[in-house]
Amino acid sequence: MIDLAGWSAVRSGRPRLQVVVGAAIVLDGRVLACARSHPPEAVGKWEFPGGKVEIGETEPVALIRECQEELGVTISVGERLGEDQVLGQGRAVLRVYLAQLLGPTAPAALEHSALRWLAADELHDVRWMPADRPIVAKLGPVLRAAAR
Repeated sequence: MIDLAGWSAVRSGRPRLQVVVGAAIVLDGRVLACARSHPPEAVGKWEFPGGKVEIGETEPVALIRECQEELGVTISVGERLGEDQVLGQGRAVLRVYLAQLLGPTAPAALEHSALRWLAADELHDVRWMPADRPIVAKLGPVLRAAAR
């Protein structure tokens, strides 16, 4: 199968924009935050779990795959939260989706150094990655509504 998106990018001389997806997993009015374990400049900063959308994947499918790989859990993907966040000097964008855990398995830090469940009043207790900060700002009302 020919990757027409890649072919047209090569022909036009413009690289394909990389989409990175993140999951704001909400449970009982709290959101899951993950501490980065690499690269060195990101160690100790917090993010939403997720990763790159591979060619041929939809954003929800990529997010489900990434959460299985990073946390060992299955999620359902909900609404998009916030706007595109520019990454890598404009070569990529982060798109974060609300998500819920499916099944009895608790998240495990398979690729992160730590995990924390944060309530609305705890969102600023951790040092978030820059691209995640605008999304965090939108989470307070969502978490308060989910806690009711």
